[in-house]
Amino acid sequence: MKHRIVVLGAGYAGAVAAGRLAARLHRDEVSITVVNGVADFVERIRMHQLATGQDLTPRPLEEIYAGTGVELKVAKVTAVDVDRKTVKLDAGELEYDTLVYALGSGWNPQGVPGVAEHAYEIASRPGALRLRERLSELPAGANVAVVGGGLTGVEFVTELAESRPDLDVAFVVRGELGDWLSAKGRRHLKKVTGKLGITVHENAAVARVGADSLTTVDGTSIPAAVTVWTAGFAVHPIVAATTLEVSDNGRIVVDETMRSVSHPDVYAVGDAAYAMGAKDKPLRMSCASGQPMAWQAADSIAARLTGGKLRKAHLSYFNQCISLGRKNGLIQYVTADDRAVNAALTGRFAARYKEFICKGAAWGVKNPMGGLPARRRHVVAQPMALKAQRVD
Repeated sequence: MKHRIVVLGAGYAGAVAAGRLAARLHRDEVSITVVNGVADFVERIRMHQLATGQDLTPRPLEEIYAGTGVELKVAKVTAVDVDRKTVKLDAGELEYDTLVYALGSGWNPQGVPGVAEHAYEIASRPGALRLRERLSELPAGANVAVVGGGLTGVEFVTELAESRPDLDVAFVVRGELGDWLSAKGRRHLKKVTGKLGITVHENAAVARVGADSLTTVDGTSIPAAVTVWTAGFAVHPIVAATTLEVSDNGRIVVDETMRSVSHPDVYAVGDAAYAMGAKDKPLRMSCASGQPMAWQAADSIAARLTGGKLRKAHLSYFNQCISLGRKNGLIQYVTADDRAVNAALTGRFAARYKEFICKGAAWGVKNPMGGLPARRRHVVAQPMALKAQRVD
Protein backbone atom coordinates (compact mmCIF):
# COMPACT_ATOMS: atom_id res chain seq x y z
CA MET A 1 0.00 0.00 0.00
CA LYS A 2 1.08 3.56 -0.61
CA HIS A 3 2.21 5.63 2.35
CA ARG A 4 -0.50 8.27 2.77
CA ILE A 5 0.65 11.82 3.43
CA VAL A 6 -2.04 14.40 4.13
CA VAL A 7 -1.20 18.11 4.20
CA LEU A 8 -3.75 20.36 5.88
CA GLY A 9 -3.67 23.89 4.50
CA ALA A 10 -2.15 25.31 1.34
CA GLY A 11 -0.80 28.62 2.50
CA TYR A 12 2.88 29.47 2.15
CA ALA A 13 4.00 26.62 4.42
CA GLY A 14 1.55 23.88 3.49
CA ALA A 15 1.71 24.48 -0.25
CA VAL A 16 5.51 24.38 -0.25
CA ALA A 17 5.63 21.28 1.96
CA ALA A 18 3.32 19.35 -0.36
CA GLY A 19 5.18 20.33 -3.50
CA ARG A 20 8.57 19.54 -2.01
CA LEU A 21 7.37 16.14 -0.80
CA ALA A 22 6.10 15.38 -4.30
CA ALA A 23 9.54 16.22 -5.69
CA ARG A 24 11.38 14.19 -3.04
CA LEU A 25 9.25 11.03 -3.10
CA HIS A 26 8.08 8.60 -5.76
CA ARG A 27 4.37 8.78 -6.51
CA ASP A 28 4.13 5.00 -7.06
CA GLU A 29 4.77 4.45 -3.36
CA VAL A 30 3.49 7.63 -1.73
CA SER A 31 0.18 9.46 -2.07
CA ILE A 32 0.08 13.15 -1.17
CA THR A 33 -3.25 14.87 -0.54
CA VAL A 34 -3.58 18.58 0.16
CA VAL A 35 -6.73 19.81 1.88
CA ASN A 36 -7.50 23.51 1.53
CA GLY A 37 -10.60 25.56 2.15
CA VAL A 38 -10.40 27.31 -1.23
CA ALA A 39 -9.26 26.24 -4.69
CA ASP A 40 -6.45 28.75 -5.04
CA PHE A 41 -3.31 29.85 -3.24
CA VAL A 42 -3.91 33.02 -1.24
CA GLU A 43 -1.01 35.47 -0.96
CA ARG A 44 -1.65 36.38 2.65
CA ILE A 45 1.23 38.86 2.75
CA ARG A 46 -0.70 40.94 0.21
CA MET A 47 -4.01 41.16 2.09
CA HIS A 48 -3.37 44.83 2.89
CA GLN A 49 -3.23 45.46 -0.86
CA LEU A 50 -6.43 43.52 -1.49
CA ALA A 51 -8.25 45.37 1.29
CA THR A 52 -7.31 48.77 -0.15
CA GLY A 53 -8.74 48.03 -3.59
CA GLN A 54 -5.92 46.35 -5.49
CA ASP A 55 -6.51 43.18 -7.50
CA LEU A 56 -4.19 40.20 -7.01
CA THR A 57 -3.05 37.60 -9.54
CA PRO A 58 -5.17 34.42 -9.35
CA ARG A 59 -3.08 31.34 -8.47
CA PRO A 60 -5.19 28.15 -8.83
CA LEU A 61 -3.77 25.26 -6.83
CA GLU A 62 -4.68 22.80 -9.60
CA GLU A 63 -2.25 24.63 -11.86
CA ILE A 64 0.42 24.78 -9.15
CA TYR A 65 0.26 21.01 -8.60
CA ALA A 66 -0.31 20.02 -12.23
CA GLY A 67 1.94 17.08 -13.12
CA THR A 68 3.24 16.58 -9.57
CA GLY A 69 0.90 13.79 -8.48
CA VAL A 70 -0.43 15.87 -5.59
CA GLU A 71 -4.19 15.46 -5.09
CA LEU A 72 -6.12 18.57 -4.08
CA LYS A 73 -9.25 18.38 -1.95
CA VAL A 74 -11.15 21.65 -1.56
CA ALA A 75 -12.81 21.16 1.80
CA LYS A 76 -13.00 22.54 5.31
CA VAL A 77 -11.21 20.67 8.08
CA THR A 78 -13.54 20.24 11.04
CA ALA A 79 -11.49 18.00 13.34
CA VAL A 80 -8.25 16.04 13.60
CA ASP A 81 -7.91 12.82 15.58
CA VAL A 82 -4.17 12.24 15.95
CA ASP A 83 -4.70 9.04 17.90
CA ARG A 84 -6.91 7.41 15.27
CA LYS A 85 -4.92 9.19 12.52
CA THR A 86 -7.96 10.62 10.79
CA VAL A 87 -9.02 14.04 9.56
CA LYS A 88 -12.69 15.00 9.47
CA LEU A 89 -13.82 17.26 6.67
CA ASP A 90 -17.12 19.01 6.03
CA ALA A 91 -17.65 16.30 3.41
CA GLY A 92 -16.09 13.05 4.50
CA GLU A 93 -12.99 11.80 6.30
CA LEU A 94 -9.36 11.07 5.43
CA GLU A 95 -6.95 8.58 6.95
CA TYR A 96 -3.24 9.27 6.98
CA ASP A 97 0.08 7.68 7.78
CA THR A 98 1.86 11.04 8.01
CA LEU A 99 0.14 14.35 8.67
CA VAL A 100 1.53 17.79 7.91
CA TYR A 101 -0.49 20.36 9.83
CA ALA A 102 -0.34 23.79 8.18
CA LEU A 103 -3.70 25.41 8.88
CA GLY A 104 -1.97 28.58 10.02
CA SER A 105 -3.60 31.28 12.11
CA GLY A 106 -6.37 33.86 12.09
CA TRP A 107 -6.94 37.20 13.68
CA ASN A 108 -6.88 37.50 17.46
CA PRO A 109 -9.46 39.81 19.10
CA GLN A 110 -7.42 39.47 22.32
CA GLY A 111 -10.64 39.33 24.35
CA VAL A 112 -11.21 43.07 23.95
CA PRO A 113 -14.94 43.92 24.14
CA GLY A 114 -16.50 44.96 20.85
CA VAL A 115 -13.70 43.74 18.57
CA ALA A 116 -15.53 40.67 17.24
CA GLU A 117 -18.72 42.66 16.73
CA HIS A 118 -17.40 45.89 15.24
CA ALA A 119 -13.81 45.56 13.99
CA TYR A 120 -12.53 44.39 10.60
CA GLU A 121 -9.60 42.03 9.99
CA ILE A 122 -7.16 41.35 7.16
CA ALA A 123 -5.75 38.03 8.38
CA SER A 124 -7.90 36.22 5.78
CA ARG A 125 -9.08 36.88 2.25
CA PRO A 126 -12.78 36.99 3.24
CA GLY A 127 -11.87 39.52 5.93
CA ALA A 128 -9.85 41.63 3.51
CA LEU A 129 -12.66 41.59 0.95
CA ARG A 130 -15.24 42.56 3.56
CA LEU A 131 -13.05 45.48 4.62
CA ARG A 132 -12.45 46.43 0.97
CA GLU A 133 -16.20 46.73 0.41
CA ARG A 134 -16.68 48.80 3.57
CA LEU A 135 -13.84 51.17 2.72
CA SER A 136 -15.28 51.75 -0.76
CA GLU A 137 -18.43 53.08 0.91
CA LEU A 138 -16.65 55.67 3.06
CA PRO A 139 -16.98 59.31 2.06
CA ALA A 140 -14.10 61.77 2.14
CA GLY A 141 -13.18 62.80 5.67
CA ALA A 142 -14.37 59.59 7.31
CA ASN A 143 -12.34 58.30 10.25
CA VAL A 144 -10.53 54.96 10.09
CA ALA A 145 -8.57 53.61 13.07
CA VAL A 146 -5.98 50.85 12.65
CA VAL A 147 -5.11 49.02 15.89
CA GLY A 148 -1.87 47.08 16.29
CA GLY A 149 1.64 48.37 15.74
CA GLY A 150 3.29 45.26 14.30
CA LEU A 151 4.22 44.48 10.72
CA THR A 152 0.64 43.88 9.56
CA GLY A 153 -0.62 47.12 11.07
CA VAL A 154 2.26 49.17 9.67
CA GLU A 155 1.80 47.81 6.17
CA PHE A 156 -1.96 48.26 6.15
CA VAL A 157 -2.10 51.75 7.65
CA THR A 158 0.47 53.15 5.20
CA GLU A 159 -1.18 51.37 2.24
CA LEU A 160 -4.54 52.81 3.24
CA ALA A 161 -3.27 56.35 3.79
CA GLU A 162 -1.46 56.32 0.44
CA SER A 163 -4.41 54.94 -1.54
CA ARG A 164 -7.10 56.97 0.26
CA PRO A 165 -5.59 60.37 1.18
CA ASP A 166 -9.16 61.68 1.56
CA LEU A 167 -9.67 59.64 4.74
CA ASP A 168 -8.71 60.64 8.28
CA VAL A 169 -6.49 57.70 9.27
CA ALA A 170 -5.36 57.01 12.85
CA PHE A 171 -2.83 54.41 13.98
CA VAL A 172 -3.29 53.13 17.53
CA VAL A 173 -0.32 51.26 19.00
CA ARG A 174 0.23 49.79 22.45
CA GLY A 175 3.86 50.92 22.71
CA GLU A 176 5.85 53.39 20.65
CA LEU A 177 5.66 53.48 16.88
CA GLY A 178 8.12 50.98 15.44
CA ASP A 179 9.65 50.23 18.82
CA TRP A 180 11.04 46.93 17.52
CA LEU A 181 13.03 48.69 14.77
CA SER A 182 16.49 50.25 14.81
CA ALA A 183 16.83 54.00 15.34
CA LYS A 184 17.13 54.50 11.57
CA GLY A 185 14.08 52.34 10.95
CA ARG A 186 11.99 54.23 13.50
CA ARG A 187 12.97 57.57 12.05
CA HIS A 188 11.99 56.48 8.57
CA LEU A 189 8.67 55.03 9.71
CA LYS A 190 7.79 58.23 11.57
CA LYS A 191 8.76 60.29 8.53
CA VAL A 192 6.54 58.23 6.23
CA THR A 193 3.52 58.21 8.53
CA GLY A 194 3.89 61.96 8.95
CA LYS A 195 4.00 62.59 5.20
CA LEU A 196 0.95 60.40 4.70
CA GLY A 197 -1.00 62.38 7.30
CA ILE A 198 -1.49 59.46 9.68
CA THR A 199 -2.33 60.42 13.26
CA VAL A 200 -0.35 58.12 15.54
CA HIS A 201 -1.57 57.34 19.07
CA GLU A 202 1.34 55.80 20.99
CA ASN A 203 1.16 53.94 24.32
CA ALA A 204 -2.56 53.52 23.69
CA ALA A 205 -3.89 50.09 24.65
CA VAL A 206 -7.47 49.65 23.48
CA ALA A 207 -10.10 48.84 26.12
CA ARG A 208 -13.22 48.72 23.94
CA VAL A 209 -14.30 49.00 20.32
CA GLY A 210 -17.67 50.49 19.41
CA ALA A 211 -19.61 50.96 16.19
CA ASP A 212 -18.21 54.43 15.54
CA SER A 213 -15.29 54.84 17.96
CA LEU A 214 -12.82 53.04 20.17
CA THR A 215 -11.75 53.75 23.73
CA THR A 216 -8.26 53.36 25.18
CA VAL A 217 -7.52 52.19 28.72
CA ASP A 218 -6.89 55.76 29.83
CA GLY A 219 -10.37 56.79 28.67
CA THR A 220 -9.42 58.50 25.42
CA SER A 221 -12.09 58.17 22.71
CA ILE A 222 -10.89 57.92 19.12
CA PRO A 223 -13.52 58.34 16.37
CA ALA A 224 -13.66 55.48 13.88
CA ALA A 225 -16.31 54.80 11.28
CA VAL A 226 -14.16 51.73 10.62
CA THR A 227 -11.81 50.00 13.06
CA VAL A 228 -9.25 47.61 11.58
CA TRP A 229 -7.83 45.14 14.13
CA THR A 230 -4.29 43.89 13.42
CA ALA A 231 -3.21 43.18 17.00
CA GLY A 232 -1.77 39.71 16.63
CA PHE A 233 -2.77 36.26 15.40
CA ALA A 234 -4.19 33.12 17.00
CA VAL A 235 -3.91 29.44 16.02
CA HIS A 236 -7.03 27.70 14.72
CA PRO A 237 -8.97 26.11 17.63
CA ILE A 238 -8.84 22.68 15.94
CA VAL A 239 -5.40 22.17 17.51
CA ALA A 240 -6.70 22.67 21.05
CA ALA A 241 -9.19 19.85 20.57
CA THR A 242 -6.45 17.30 19.83
CA THR A 243 -4.09 15.44 22.16
CA LEU A 244 -1.04 17.08 20.55
CA GLU A 245 1.38 18.78 22.90
CA VAL A 246 0.96 22.51 22.45
CA SER A 247 2.61 25.68 23.76
CA ASP A 248 0.97 28.22 26.05
CA ASN A 249 -0.41 30.05 23.00
CA GLY A 250 -1.79 26.87 21.42
CA ARG A 251 0.88 26.17 18.80
CA ILE A 252 2.00 22.57 18.14
CA VAL A 253 5.35 21.92 19.82
CA VAL A 254 7.81 20.44 17.32
CA ASP A 255 11.45 19.44 17.34
CA GLU A 256 14.09 20.82 14.98
CA THR A 257 12.81 18.61 12.16
CA MET A 258 9.26 20.05 12.54
CA ARG A 259 8.02 16.77 14.00
CA SER A 260 5.52 16.82 16.85
CA VAL A 261 7.21 16.00 20.15
CA SER A 262 4.15 14.01 21.24
CA HIS A 263 2.99 12.33 18.01
CA PRO A 264 5.77 11.12 15.65
CA ASP A 265 3.42 10.82 12.68
CA VAL A 266 2.52 14.52 12.80
CA TYR A 267 4.58 17.42 11.49
CA ALA A 268 3.60 21.07 11.88
CA VAL A 269 4.76 24.04 9.86
CA GLY A 270 3.94 27.72 9.62
CA ASP A 271 2.03 29.75 12.18
CA ALA A 272 0.57 26.66 13.89
CA ALA A 273 4.01 25.28 14.82
CA TYR A 274 6.01 26.18 17.90
CA ALA A 275 9.57 25.75 16.71
CA MET A 276 12.81 27.07 18.10
CA GLY A 277 15.14 29.21 16.05
CA ALA A 278 18.47 30.81 16.87
CA LYS A 279 19.36 31.13 20.57
CA ASP A 280 16.33 28.96 21.46
CA LYS A 281 13.92 31.73 20.57
CA PRO A 282 10.57 30.64 19.10
CA LEU A 283 10.14 31.42 15.41
CA ARG A 284 7.55 34.12 14.90
CA MET A 285 4.37 33.70 12.90
CA SER A 286 5.32 34.84 9.40
CA CYS A 287 5.88 33.80 5.80
CA ALA A 288 9.59 34.28 6.50
CA SER A 289 9.37 31.44 9.04
CA GLY A 290 6.80 29.27 7.28
CA GLN A 291 8.57 28.42 4.05
CA PRO A 292 11.90 27.35 5.62
CA MET A 293 9.92 25.28 8.13
CA ALA A 294 8.15 23.59 5.20
CA TRP A 295 11.47 22.77 3.52
CA GLN A 296 12.72 21.22 6.74
CA ALA A 297 9.56 19.20 7.35
CA ALA A 298 9.40 17.84 3.79
CA ASP A 299 13.07 16.89 3.76
CA SER A 300 12.74 15.26 7.19
CA ILE A 301 9.75 13.17 6.12
CA ALA A 302 11.51 12.11 2.90
CA ALA A 303 14.67 11.15 4.79
CA ARG A 304 12.82 9.07 7.35
CA LEU A 305 10.75 7.28 4.72
CA THR A 306 13.68 6.49 2.47
CA GLY A 307 16.34 5.84 5.07
CA GLY A 308 18.27 8.86 3.87
CA LYS A 309 20.37 11.26 5.89
CA LEU A 310 18.27 13.37 8.25
CA ARG A 311 19.48 16.95 7.94
CA LYS A 312 18.49 19.51 10.54
CA ALA A 313 18.64 23.09 9.36
CA HIS A 314 19.37 25.97 11.71
CA LEU A 315 16.52 28.38 11.00
CA SER A 316 17.44 32.02 11.49
CA TYR A 317 16.44 35.46 10.29
CA PHE A 318 18.22 37.98 8.10
CA ASN A 319 15.87 40.94 7.64
CA GLN A 320 12.31 42.16 7.97
CA CYS A 321 10.81 43.45 4.72
CA ILE A 322 8.11 46.08 5.20
CA SER A 323 6.08 47.85 2.54
CA LEU A 324 5.00 51.40 3.34
CA GLY A 325 2.57 51.83 0.47
CA ARG A 326 3.48 51.16 -3.14
CA LYS A 327 6.19 53.82 -3.32
CA ASN A 328 8.09 53.38 -0.09
CA GLY A 329 9.49 50.62 2.05
CA LEU A 330 11.76 49.63 4.90
CA ILE A 331 14.16 46.70 5.01
CA GLN A 332 15.26 46.25 8.61
CA TYR A 333 18.27 43.98 9.05
CA VAL A 334 18.16 41.75 12.11
CA THR A 335 20.23 39.26 14.07
CA ALA A 336 19.71 35.52 13.63
CA ASP A 337 17.17 35.60 16.47
CA ASP A 338 15.24 38.52 14.91
CA ARG A 339 16.51 41.53 16.85
CA ALA A 340 17.04 44.76 14.92
CA VAL A 341 20.57 45.92 14.16
CA ASN A 342 21.62 49.40 13.17
CA ALA A 343 21.29 48.81 9.44
CA ALA A 344 18.29 49.39 7.20
CA LEU A 345 17.32 50.19 3.61
CA THR A 346 14.59 52.76 3.04
CA GLY A 347 12.61 54.48 0.29
CA ARG A 348 11.78 53.37 -3.25
CA PHE A 349 14.58 50.81 -3.43
CA ALA A 350 13.25 49.17 -0.27
CA ALA A 351 9.76 49.09 -1.80
CA ARG A 352 11.12 47.32 -4.89
CA TYR A 353 13.07 44.91 -2.65
CA LYS A 354 9.89 44.05 -0.72
CA GLU A 355 7.97 43.47 -3.95
CA PHE A 356 10.74 41.14 -5.11
CA ILE A 357 10.43 39.19 -1.84
CA CYS A 358 6.64 38.90 -2.23
CA LYS A 359 6.98 37.63 -5.79
CA GLY A 360 9.72 35.26 -4.66
CA ALA A 361 7.48 33.78 -1.98
CA ALA A 362 4.77 33.05 -4.56
CA TRP A 363 7.39 31.63 -6.94
CA GLY A 364 8.59 29.36 -4.14
CA VAL A 365 5.13 27.82 -3.84
CA LYS A 366 5.23 26.85 -7.51
CA ASN A 367 8.90 25.84 -7.33
CA PRO A 368 9.35 24.24 -3.88
CA MET A 369 12.72 22.73 -4.76
CA GLY A 370 14.13 26.13 -5.65
CA GLY A 371 15.11 24.96 -9.13
CA LEU A 372 16.79 21.69 -8.05
CA PRO A 373 16.49 18.99 -10.73
CA ALA A 374 13.72 16.40 -10.60
CA ARG A 375 16.26 13.57 -10.54
CA ARG A 376 16.66 14.24 -6.80
CA ARG A 377 13.50 12.25 -6.19
CA HIS A 378 13.81 9.33 -3.81
CA VAL A 379 12.06 5.97 -3.86
CA VAL A 380 10.43 4.96 -0.59
CA ALA A 381 12.37 1.89 0.40
CA GLN A 382 10.59 1.34 3.72
CA PRO A 383 7.03 2.73 3.59
CA MET A 384 6.44 2.03 7.29
CA ALA A 385 9.74 3.37 8.57
CA LEU A 386 8.25 6.65 9.71
CA LYS A 387 5.80 4.98 12.04
CA ALA A 388 8.47 2.83 13.58
CA GLN A 389 10.98 5.56 14.24
CA ARG A 390 10.98 7.28 17.57
CA VAL A 391 11.24 11.03 18.02
CA ASP A 392 14.86 12.10 17.70
